[in-house]
Amino acid sequence: MEKRDFHSSITVSLSPKKVFDSIGRVREWWTQDFEGNSAKMGDVFTVRFGDTFVTFRITEEIAGKKIAWKVIDCNLHWLHNKKEWKGTQINWEVETTKSGTQISFTHMGLLPEVECYSDCVKGWTFYVNDSLFKLLTDGKGLPEKLKQVSIN
Repeated sequence: MEKRDFHSSITVSLSPKKVFDSIGRVREWWTQDFEGNSAKMGDVFTVRFGDTFVTFRITEEIAGKKIAWKVIDCNLHWLHNKKEWKGTQINWEVETTKSGTQISFTHMGLLPEVECYSDCVKGWTFYVNDSLFKLLTDGKGLPEKLKQVSIN
């Protein structure tokens, strides 16, 4: 049986360099609750959504062509296995085509049989196909907003 990691792609009329720079601007298209650096090989960063967090290390980079984010820790608070993403990897591949620059996103290890598959596919589809796409085409993405804490 062939593995079917979640995959999505979008095409934009921008240079591969501009695309890679934008992917690294995580707080502008994924979540504003962000710590660390996400631009180059070896960088470590964490994204948070309330009680959920995921920490990545950039483990591969081929300038203008590919970047890989390895999940080194996580807490997916709503799942039985809160570490379900640990050890999975996000691959971003960029290719120039006749219609523009194609961005291919693959979450290696996000398979139909894992608990979070349905919810995670919905999330990735929104953040890649809608939010990142809007950042690339309109200059402004649709990231999860940072929760404001009121101090009395």
